[in-house]
Amino acid sequence: MNSAPLTIWCNAHLGESATAELRRRVAGHRLVFPSGLQTSNLAVGAADPLLNDADVALGQPDPVQVMQIPRLKWVHLTTAGYTRYDRDDVREAFRARGALMTNSSMVYAEPCAEHVFAMMLAMARRLPQSRADQLGPRSWLTSERRIQSRLLVGQSVLILGFGAIAARLVELLAPFKMNITAVRRKATGDEGCRVITSAQTDEALSLADHVVNVLPANASTENFLDARRLSLMKPTALLYNIGRGTTIDQSALLSALQNERIAGAYLDVTDPEPLPPGHALWSAPNCFITPHTAGGHSDEFDRLVRHFADNFDRFIAGRDLNDRII
Repeated sequence: MNSAPLTIWCNAHLGESATAELRRRVAGHRLVFPSGLQTSNLAVGAADPLLNDADVALGQPDPVQVMQIPRLKWVHLTTAGYTRYDRDDVREAFRARGALMTNSSMVYAEPCAEHVFAMMLAMARRLPQSRADQLGPRSWLTSERRIQSRLLVGQSVLILGFGAIAARLVELLAPFKMNITAVRRKATGDEGCRVITSAQTDEALSLADHVVNVLPANASTENFLDARRLSLMKPTALLYNIGRGTTIDQSALLSALQNERIAGAYLDVTDPEPLPPGHALWSAPNCFITPHTAGGHSDEFDRLVRHFADNFDRFIAGRDLNDRII
């Protein structure tokens, strides 16, 4: 159990109300902020001298610096993804001194799952197409829209990558009695759906009506959905990416859309980000894009603070932390 006052470093721009809540929840401890706060969770902070005297870091600290601070006991990331920290040297440095790292998967599981679920429903009912018609020719395509619409009930879903987001999506899809399969390194038995290994992905791709990509960015997932794997999908299948843009070969995806080898794609993440205005994916047929907003919600920073503060209470009490990654 930690009893002495700790120094908590935070480089996240949380807003007035969330910052006030953070101060309240860590009262009795020292809270410090660098001069330049991060306005985006997706950006990494620069090295900061204040971090050298911290026991706890909240936000997106410099990966090299956090390896070099013997005093730093715990880093809590304000993101679900942690690609820049997913390195052997970071893990070795933390384990050597008994330090911990956690992320904010519990904060982003709900909005991300709801986001992809909303698009699944919208695309099944042809809502984007009807909206485009409303903004364009305003034709009344009753027969065409009715016959193109689909029911989610009984369809097959393949989820690539299984973590907090996928677990919540499985719960949201449960009432629709869909056939759900998830690709996971090691099954735990509590996924709520059928689990397969990466080696079985190809066969599952050929059977899925919906392919939901939640893969993180790392060397093993780069272009995981390449031209060969995209060619295995059914021509009536839909692809959704709320993982990372680098996990899909975008040139191959563009070709698949243009040649109608798949029915459509919904992308919340791309490579690069922002996607340049002139990029061909913006105008690709049946391609629908949101600007990396799946995790966003009106009380995002308040929930981030509550998640950190709950973990901070656990840290002080010497209990296991939620969302631990190291």
